[in-house]
Amino acid sequence: MLWNKENKYIELPYERESELEDAVNEVKDALFGPTRIYLDDKKKIGKKGGTNNLPDGYLIDLTNSQDPNIFVVENDLSSHQHLKHIAVQILEFSLSFETSKVKVKNIIKEMLHKRKPEWSKCEEFAKKNGYENVDYLLESIIHKKDSFNALLIIDELGEELETVLISKFKFPVEVTTLKRFKNQNGEILYDFQPFLNEVTEDTEKVDISEIDTIVVPAREDGFKEVFLNENCWFAIRLNSSMIPKIKYIAAYQVAPISAITHIAEVKTIEQWKDTNKYILHFTEPAEKIKKVPLGNSKGKAPQSPRYSSRERIINANTLDSVF
Repeated sequence: MLWNKENKYIELPYERESELEDAVNEVKDALFGPTRIYLDDKKKIGKKGGTNNLPDGYLIDLTNSQDPNIFVVENDLSSHQHLKHIAVQILEFSLSFETSKVKVKNIIKEMLHKRKPEWSKCEEFAKKNGYENVDYLLESIIHKKDSFNALLIIDELGEELETVLISKFKFPVEVTTLKRFKNQNGEILYDFQPFLNEVTEDTEKVDISEIDTIVVPAREDGFKEVFLNENCWFAIRLNSSMIPKIKYIAAYQVAPISAITHIAEVKTIEQWKDTNKYILHFTEPAEKIKKVPLGNSKGKAPQSPRYSSRERIINANTLDSVF
Protein backbone atom coordinates (compact mmCIF):
# COMPACT_ATOMS: atom_id res chain seq x y z
CA MET A 1 0.00 0.00 0.00
CA LEU A 2 1.07 3.59 -0.72
CA TRP A 3 -0.31 6.09 1.76
CA ASN A 4 -0.44 9.75 2.67
CA LYS A 5 -3.01 11.84 4.59
CA GLU A 6 -5.04 12.55 1.47
CA ASN A 7 -4.92 9.19 -0.31
CA LYS A 8 -4.47 5.48 0.11
CA TYR A 9 -3.29 3.48 -2.91
CA ILE A 10 -3.80 -0.29 -2.94
CA GLU A 11 -1.81 -2.50 -5.29
CA LEU A 12 -3.76 -3.34 -8.44
CA PRO A 13 -2.33 -6.58 -9.86
CA TYR A 14 -2.31 -7.09 -13.62
CA GLU A 15 -4.79 -9.74 -14.66
CA ARG A 16 -3.55 -9.98 -18.25
CA GLU A 17 -0.21 -9.44 -19.92
CA SER A 18 -1.83 -6.82 -22.17
CA GLU A 19 -2.47 -4.68 -19.08
CA LEU A 20 1.26 -4.73 -18.29
CA GLU A 21 2.02 -3.81 -21.90
CA ASP A 22 -0.36 -0.84 -21.64
CA ALA A 23 1.36 0.23 -18.42
CA VAL A 24 4.78 0.10 -20.10
CA ASN A 25 3.52 2.42 -22.84
CA GLU A 26 2.00 4.72 -20.22
CA VAL A 27 5.29 5.21 -18.36
CA LYS A 28 7.83 4.61 -21.16
CA ASP A 29 9.24 8.15 -21.22
CA ALA A 30 9.96 8.11 -17.48
CA LEU A 31 10.95 4.44 -17.46
CA PHE A 32 13.45 4.56 -20.31
CA GLY A 33 14.54 8.21 -20.42
CA PRO A 34 15.17 10.56 -23.36
CA THR A 35 18.05 8.60 -24.94
CA ARG A 36 16.11 5.38 -25.49
CA ILE A 37 13.32 4.49 -27.92
CA TYR A 38 10.68 1.88 -27.09
CA LEU A 39 8.96 0.14 -30.01
CA ASP A 40 6.08 -2.17 -29.15
CA ASP A 41 4.97 -3.57 -32.52
CA LYS A 42 4.82 -7.35 -32.44
CA LYS A 43 6.55 -8.92 -35.42
CA LYS A 44 7.73 -12.51 -35.68
CA ILE A 45 11.50 -13.04 -36.00
CA GLY A 46 13.51 -16.14 -36.83
CA LYS A 47 14.68 -18.13 -39.80
CA LYS A 48 12.16 -19.97 -41.97
CA GLY A 49 12.03 -23.59 -40.85
CA GLY A 50 13.89 -22.75 -37.64
CA THR A 51 13.11 -21.16 -34.29
CA ASN A 52 10.52 -18.37 -34.61
CA ASN A 53 9.37 -16.01 -31.89
CA LEU A 54 7.22 -12.95 -31.31
CA PRO A 55 8.96 -10.41 -29.04
CA ASP A 56 6.80 -7.87 -27.23
CA GLY A 57 8.99 -5.03 -28.44
CA TYR A 58 12.43 -3.53 -28.89
CA LEU A 59 14.35 -0.88 -26.98
CA ILE A 60 16.92 1.15 -28.92
CA ASP A 61 19.48 2.47 -26.44
CA LEU A 62 21.36 5.54 -27.72
CA THR A 63 22.84 6.48 -24.34
CA ASN A 64 26.36 5.45 -25.31
CA SER A 65 27.48 7.41 -28.36
CA GLN A 66 30.32 4.93 -28.93
CA ASP A 67 28.26 1.78 -28.47
CA PRO A 68 24.49 2.03 -29.11
CA ASN A 69 22.49 -1.12 -28.39
CA ILE A 70 19.16 -2.80 -28.99
CA PHE A 71 17.28 -4.84 -26.37
CA VAL A 72 14.67 -7.42 -27.31
CA VAL A 73 11.80 -6.91 -24.85
CA GLU A 74 9.68 -9.55 -23.12
CA ASN A 75 6.74 -8.50 -20.89
CA ASP A 76 5.65 -11.17 -18.41
CA LEU A 77 3.53 -11.60 -15.30
CA SER A 78 5.18 -13.49 -12.47
CA SER A 79 1.85 -15.03 -11.47
CA HIS A 80 1.19 -16.45 -14.93
CA GLN A 81 4.59 -17.67 -16.03
CA HIS A 82 6.86 -20.36 -14.65
CA LEU A 83 10.56 -19.56 -14.29
CA LYS A 84 11.35 -22.18 -16.92
CA HIS A 85 8.97 -20.58 -19.41
CA ILE A 86 10.56 -17.14 -19.03
CA ALA A 87 14.09 -18.54 -19.37
CA VAL A 88 13.18 -20.61 -22.44
CA GLN A 89 11.41 -17.65 -24.05
CA ILE A 90 14.47 -15.41 -23.68
CA LEU A 91 16.79 -18.14 -24.98
CA GLU A 92 14.57 -18.63 -28.02
CA PHE A 93 14.58 -14.88 -28.66
CA SER A 94 18.38 -14.98 -28.80
CA LEU A 95 18.35 -17.88 -31.28
CA SER A 96 15.78 -16.19 -33.51
CA PHE A 97 17.68 -12.89 -33.35
CA GLU A 98 21.00 -14.46 -34.32
CA THR A 99 19.55 -16.32 -37.31
CA SER A 100 17.53 -13.44 -38.76
CA LYS A 101 19.49 -10.22 -38.24
CA VAL A 102 18.52 -8.75 -41.61
CA LYS A 103 14.87 -9.37 -40.82
CA VAL A 104 15.23 -7.83 -37.35
CA LYS A 105 16.83 -4.73 -38.85
CA ASN A 106 14.05 -4.33 -41.41
CA ILE A 107 11.36 -4.80 -38.75
CA ILE A 108 12.87 -2.11 -36.51
CA LYS A 109 13.39 0.22 -39.45
CA GLU A 110 9.73 -0.23 -40.44
CA MET A 111 8.60 0.56 -36.87
CA LEU A 112 10.71 3.74 -36.82
CA HIS A 113 9.32 4.86 -40.20
CA LYS A 114 5.84 4.88 -38.63
CA ARG A 115 7.03 7.09 -35.76
CA LYS A 116 8.44 10.38 -37.05
CA PRO A 117 9.81 11.72 -33.73
CA GLU A 118 11.63 8.43 -33.04
CA TRP A 119 12.98 8.30 -36.60
CA SER A 120 14.25 11.88 -36.24
CA LYS A 121 15.97 10.99 -32.96
CA CYS A 122 17.82 8.10 -34.65
CA GLU A 123 18.64 10.28 -37.64
CA GLU A 124 20.11 12.99 -35.42
CA PHE A 125 22.14 10.42 -33.48
CA ALA A 126 23.46 8.91 -36.72
CA LYS A 127 24.60 12.26 -38.13
CA LYS A 128 26.20 13.33 -34.87
CA ASN A 129 28.15 10.10 -34.40
CA GLY A 130 29.46 9.32 -37.87
CA TYR A 131 26.82 6.96 -39.26
CA GLU A 132 25.73 7.60 -42.85
CA ASN A 133 22.04 7.21 -42.10
CA VAL A 134 19.56 5.36 -39.89
CA ASP A 135 19.83 2.20 -41.97
CA TYR A 136 23.59 2.08 -41.44
CA LEU A 137 23.14 2.82 -37.72
CA LEU A 138 20.78 -0.15 -37.29
CA GLU A 139 23.06 -2.33 -39.42
CA SER A 140 26.03 -1.47 -37.20
CA ILE A 141 24.14 -2.21 -33.97
CA ILE A 142 22.53 -5.47 -35.01
CA HIS A 143 25.45 -7.02 -36.90
CA LYS A 144 28.18 -6.27 -34.36
CA LYS A 145 29.61 -9.07 -32.24
CA ASP A 146 27.51 -10.07 -29.20
CA SER A 147 24.70 -7.75 -30.27
CA PHE A 148 21.84 -9.57 -28.54
CA ASN A 149 20.54 -8.02 -25.31
CA ALA A 150 17.31 -8.93 -23.53
CA LEU A 151 15.04 -6.83 -21.33
CA LEU A 152 12.44 -8.52 -19.14
CA ILE A 153 9.68 -6.27 -17.79
CA ILE A 154 7.78 -8.03 -15.03
CA ASP A 155 5.42 -7.11 -12.21
CA GLU A 156 7.46 -8.84 -9.51
CA LEU A 157 10.99 -10.21 -9.52
CA GLY A 158 11.82 -13.02 -7.13
CA GLU A 159 15.41 -13.83 -6.16
CA GLU A 160 15.09 -17.28 -7.72
CA LEU A 161 14.22 -15.88 -11.15
CA GLU A 162 17.02 -13.30 -10.97
CA THR A 163 19.48 -16.08 -10.12
CA VAL A 164 18.26 -18.19 -13.05
CA LEU A 165 18.73 -15.29 -15.46
CA ILE A 166 22.30 -14.76 -14.23
CA SER A 167 23.29 -18.43 -14.34
CA LYS A 168 21.72 -19.58 -17.61
CA PHE A 169 22.76 -16.99 -20.17
CA LYS A 170 26.02 -15.68 -21.58
CA PHE A 171 24.31 -12.59 -23.04
CA PRO A 172 23.06 -9.60 -20.98
CA VAL A 173 19.56 -9.81 -19.51
CA GLU A 174 18.28 -6.70 -17.74
CA VAL A 175 15.16 -6.89 -15.57
CA THR A 176 12.77 -4.06 -14.69
CA THR A 177 9.77 -4.35 -12.39
CA LEU A 178 6.61 -2.30 -12.93
CA LYS A 179 3.76 -2.33 -10.39
CA ARG A 180 0.57 -0.30 -10.29
CA PHE A 181 -1.57 1.03 -7.46
CA LYS A 182 -5.09 2.52 -7.40
CA ASN A 183 -6.89 4.83 -4.95
CA GLN A 184 -10.60 5.11 -4.13
CA ASN A 185 -11.03 7.70 -6.90
CA GLY A 186 -9.65 5.36 -9.54
CA GLU A 187 -6.35 7.26 -9.88
CA ILE A 188 -3.36 5.11 -10.79
CA LEU A 189 0.21 5.26 -9.49
CA TYR A 190 3.06 3.24 -11.03
CA ASP A 191 6.01 1.96 -9.03
CA PHE A 192 9.30 1.38 -10.90
CA GLN A 193 12.99 2.22 -11.02
CA PRO A 194 14.05 3.94 -14.26
CA PHE A 195 15.88 1.57 -16.61
CA LEU A 196 19.59 1.22 -15.68
CA ASN A 197 19.02 3.89 -13.04
CA GLU A 198 22.24 2.97 -11.20
CA VAL A 199 24.24 3.68 -14.34
CA THR A 200 22.38 6.91 -15.10
CA GLU A 201 23.20 8.30 -11.64
CA ASP A 202 26.89 7.68 -12.24
CA THR A 203 27.03 9.25 -15.72
CA GLU A 204 26.32 12.82 -14.63
CA LYS A 205 30.06 13.50 -14.87
CA VAL A 206 31.35 10.32 -16.55
CA ASP A 207 30.33 9.58 -20.12
CA ILE A 208 28.98 6.03 -20.29
CA SER A 209 31.47 5.24 -23.07
CA GLU A 210 34.31 5.95 -20.60
CA ILE A 211 33.11 3.60 -17.85
CA ASP A 212 35.56 0.78 -17.17
CA THR A 213 35.65 0.56 -13.36
CA ILE A 214 33.36 -0.59 -10.58
CA VAL A 215 33.91 1.11 -7.20
CA VAL A 216 32.93 -0.99 -4.17
CA PRO A 217 32.59 0.06 -0.51
CA ALA A 218 34.73 -2.08 1.80
CA ARG A 219 35.04 -2.38 5.56
CA GLU A 220 38.49 -2.85 7.07
CA ASP A 221 38.29 -6.59 7.82
CA GLY A 222 36.83 -7.58 4.45
CA PHE A 223 39.20 -5.25 2.62
CA LYS A 224 42.30 -6.81 4.15
CA GLU A 225 41.15 -10.43 4.14
CA VAL A 226 39.56 -10.54 0.69
CA PHE A 227 40.48 -7.55 -1.48
CA LEU A 228 44.18 -7.62 -0.54
CA ASN A 229 44.84 -11.24 0.49
CA GLU A 230 42.52 -13.20 -1.81
CA ASN A 231 42.72 -10.87 -4.83
CA CYS A 232 38.97 -10.89 -5.41
CA TRP A 233 35.72 -9.30 -4.28
CA PHE A 234 32.42 -11.14 -4.09
CA ALA A 235 28.65 -10.87 -3.60
CA ILE A 236 28.43 -7.83 -5.88
CA ARG A 237 25.23 -6.82 -7.68
CA LEU A 238 25.88 -5.73 -11.26
CA ASN A 239 23.83 -4.70 -14.27
CA SER A 240 24.40 -7.54 -16.72
CA SER A 241 24.72 -5.22 -19.72
CA MET A 242 27.52 -3.31 -17.93
CA ILE A 243 29.67 -6.39 -17.23
CA PRO A 244 31.57 -6.28 -20.56
CA LYS A 245 32.67 -2.73 -19.72
CA ILE A 246 34.24 -3.54 -16.35
CA LYS A 247 38.03 -3.80 -16.64
CA TYR A 248 38.99 -2.60 -13.15
CA ILE A 249 37.68 -2.63 -9.58
CA ALA A 250 38.45 0.11 -7.04
CA ALA A 251 38.04 -0.16 -3.26
CA TYR A 252 36.46 2.67 -1.29
CA GLN A 253 37.40 2.09 2.35
CA VAL A 254 34.57 3.28 4.57
CA ALA A 255 34.99 5.48 7.68
CA PRO A 256 37.28 6.34 9.28
CA ILE A 257 39.42 6.19 6.09
CA SER A 258 36.60 7.35 3.76
CA ALA A 259 38.61 7.20 0.55
CA ILE A 260 39.34 5.14 -2.56
CA THR A 261 42.76 3.65 -1.82
CA HIS A 262 43.36 0.67 -4.17
CA ILE A 263 42.55 -0.44 -7.68
CA ALA A 264 42.97 -3.78 -9.45
CA GLU A 265 42.57 -5.10 -12.99
CA VAL A 266 39.69 -7.57 -13.32
CA LYS A 267 40.53 -10.98 -14.73
CA THR A 268 37.11 -12.67 -14.64
CA ILE A 269 33.53 -11.96 -13.54
CA GLU A 270 31.49 -15.00 -12.53
CA GLN A 271 28.29 -15.83 -10.73
CA TRP A 272 28.81 -15.91 -6.95
CA LYS A 273 27.84 -19.40 -5.78
CA ASP A 274 24.14 -20.06 -6.48
CA THR A 275 23.02 -16.45 -6.03
CA ASN A 276 22.01 -13.41 -8.06
CA LYS A 277 25.37 -11.74 -7.36
CA TYR A 278 28.88 -11.89 -8.85
CA ILE A 279 32.52 -12.47 -7.86
CA LEU A 280 35.34 -10.51 -9.51
CA HIS A 281 38.80 -12.12 -9.63
CA PHE A 282 41.84 -9.86 -10.06
CA THR A 283 44.61 -10.30 -12.62
CA GLU A 284 47.19 -9.45 -9.93
CA PRO A 285 47.23 -7.94 -6.42
CA ALA A 286 45.53 -4.57 -6.07
CA GLU A 287 47.64 -1.47 -6.62
CA LYS A 288 47.76 1.19 -3.92
CA ILE A 289 46.96 4.61 -5.37
CA LYS A 290 46.89 8.18 -4.14
CA LYS A 291 43.92 8.42 -1.78
CA VAL A 292 40.73 9.86 -3.27
CA PRO A 293 38.92 11.17 -0.17
CA LEU A 294 35.24 11.84 0.32
CA GLY A 295 35.45 15.59 -0.22
CA ASN A 296 32.72 18.08 0.59
CA SER A 297 29.71 15.97 -0.39
CA LYS A 298 29.02 13.14 2.06
CA GLY A 299 26.32 11.95 -0.30
CA LYS A 300 29.04 10.81 -2.71
CA ALA A 301 30.23 8.02 -0.39
CA PRO A 302 29.43 4.70 -2.11
CA GLN A 303 26.83 2.65 -0.24
CA SER A 304 26.74 0.06 -3.04
CA PRO A 305 28.77 -0.57 -6.23
CA ARG A 306 29.20 2.56 -8.38
CA TYR A 307 30.47 3.00 -11.94
CA SER A 308 33.32 5.28 -13.03
CA SER A 309 36.60 5.16 -14.98
CA ARG A 310 40.13 4.28 -13.90
CA GLU A 311 41.54 7.44 -15.46
CA ARG A 312 39.06 9.65 -13.63
CA ILE A 313 39.84 7.93 -10.30
CA ILE A 314 43.62 8.21 -10.75
CA ASN A 315 43.36 11.93 -11.55
CA ALA A 316 40.71 12.82 -8.95
CA ASN A 317 41.34 14.84 -5.82
CA THR A 318 38.02 13.93 -4.18
CA LEU A 319 35.01 11.69 -4.88
CA ASP A 320 33.23 14.75 -6.26
CA SER A 321 35.27 14.22 -9.43
CA VAL A 322 34.72 10.44 -9.57
CA PHE A 323 30.90 10.28 -9.73
